[in-house]
Amino acid sequence: MLNESDLEQFVEQGFVRVDGAFSRMTAEQGRAILWRDTGFDPDDATTWTQPVIRLGLYADPPFLEAVNTKKLHEAFDRLVGRGRWLPRVNLGTFPVRFPSAKDPGDAGWHVDASFGTEDPDFLSWRVNVTSKGRALLMLFLFSDVGPDDAPTRIRVGSHLEIARTLGPAGDRGLSLRELVASEVLDAAGNRQVLATGDAGTVYLCHPFLVHAAQPHRGTRPRFMAQPPLLPAEPVALIRADGAYSPVEQAIRRAIGG
Repeated sequence: MLNESDLEQFVEQGFVRVDGAFSRMTAEQGRAILWRDTGFDPDDATTWTQPVIRLGLYADPPFLEAVNTKKLHEAFDRLVGRGRWLPRVNLGTFPVRFPSAKDPGDAGWHVDASFGTEDPDFLSWRVNVTSKGRALLMLFLFSDVGPDDAPTRIRVGSHLEIARTLGPAGDRGLSLRELVASEVLDAAGNRQVLATGDAGTVYLCHPFLVHAAQPHRGTRPRFMAQPPLLPAEPVALIRADGAYSPVEQAIRRAIGG
């Protein structure tokens, strides 16, 4: 379902947007479960007392339907490689964001760490040039998200600079603390886009893509899941048959492979 232009965009810009990746009905069913667990009243904004609530690891039917559509599985095959990714058995974490004047406290630029996560100090979590433990970053919109609804901010092309920064560190990679100290997170990518779209939209992102949350200045809560796609085999930057996935092509292009 992704054409060659989509794949080249992914390699160069670090993401593709998939509209209608799952149905609006599935999104509505999922939101009903999430509203229940927030403890807030969807019809009474005075109960929305926190800027963000984190929910997660839902395996109810609407969430499994959302992440296992034929459209998405075909996209995973195209971006990561057939047989190189593992089906999701839940939908990861939902940072549910509510309209608020309060600072959510989590709006800094970052990449998602993929290994070393057993360390209680999250700044010690690590990323390496072969993206150990993560095949894709994914953003699942379970509500309509406009520019004022706290859409995720994306630094276009930032994945290439992150790959160049990680290259010299080899398999050990760098910790989030080291990436912050390098200042690459604030410098990578020369423009920003917002992850907006209708409920049922999914953004499939390179695991090195720099992104950030932001305060919610709209009127309707934003429901989004951000699960990783897990690899079935390691990313390979040298393949005898030359069958590199777009994830691998981007890394190789960045480091001169």
